[in-house]
Amino acid sequence: MGMLGFDLAIRDAIKEEMERDEKVFIMGEDIAMPFYNTTRGLIDIFGPERIRCTPISESAFIGAALGAAATGLRPIAEIMFADFCFVCMDQIVNQIAKFRYMTGGKVTLPLVIRFGGMGAGEQYAAQHSTCVEALFMHIPGLKIITPSTPYDAKGLLKTAIRDDNPVLFFEHKRLYFTQGEVPEKEYTIPMGQADIKREGTDVTLIATMNMVPLSLIVADKLQEMEISAEVIDPRTLVPLDKNSILKSVKKTGRVVIIDEGVKTCGVAAELMATIVEEDLASLKAIKRVTTFDIHIPFSKPLEQFVIPSEARVIEAVQALMK
Repeated sequence: MGMLGFDLAIRDAIKEEMERDEKVFIMGEDIAMPFYNTTRGLIDIFGPERIRCTPISESAFIGAALGAAATGLRPIAEIMFADFCFVCMDQIVNQIAKFRYMTGGKVTLPLVIRFGGMGAGEQYAAQHSTCVEALFMHIPGLKIITPSTPYDAKGLLKTAIRDDNPVLFFEHKRLYFTQGEVPEKEYTIPMGQADIKREGTDVTLIATMNMVPLSLIVADKLQEMEISAEVIDPRTLVPLDKNSILKSVKKTGRVVIIDEGVKTCGVAAELMATIVEEDLASLKAIKRVTTFDIHIPFSKPLEQFVIPSEARVIEAVQALMK
């Protein structure tokens, strides 16, 4: 077990899977000299045939990745910033998500799309800071992974690359700079298996991606107020580990869902609906803390104001404990 950065954990997962299976390759914009370290140096190891730098056309290279996957390869397609997915929505939503269904399962589609540089907090403004994962939860046929630690990022990405279905892998830009323990030996993490990042008895905090470290800080502060918070990271939104979430809800009875996406029709809304529908009897109170229904501002103070903060989460918990 050694310390590794989130970005380098992703790089190691790609490198190991490319060494393991010659059908795996990666394509995207500037991946030979990447903005972040997730593919840095891989072209020196595998060459331009397997590290394929593409033109600035998400619709073109996502469509090419679909064709490659359908004909037996295992492509990883990187969208440099998650917001750029809107350029290729037809390829993802109308083609990739429906391909196995429309062929009656006769054609596999082992394709991973990495949504890089997602989320707010670095003053990248409205067109480079959107959390888009909730949009794809609405589309059947897509698996959705949202890691929060280097350990989870590496293990889940390796699982995604080996899957025979299209997987969307979301990477929050602020997590690229975090460190965590990662085993040196081979490992994978199954999809649909939530992780309890901290155990507690009074309130359940459900969070994904960059909201997980924020929730852990909040849990420490709540402990000083004699409030015991359990922090759960679903890790994958599709498939979703309902059992682990509902088990925690049954124990605490109080839930705060922290989601950096906007409030309306977001991840938090779906998780809240699932909890209410599945086990209303165990609920004493439930709240959401999300980004306001607004685009991400460039101004640092305004950016911090619109996204979830420690203070807003603590305020929500205190409201539930009354």
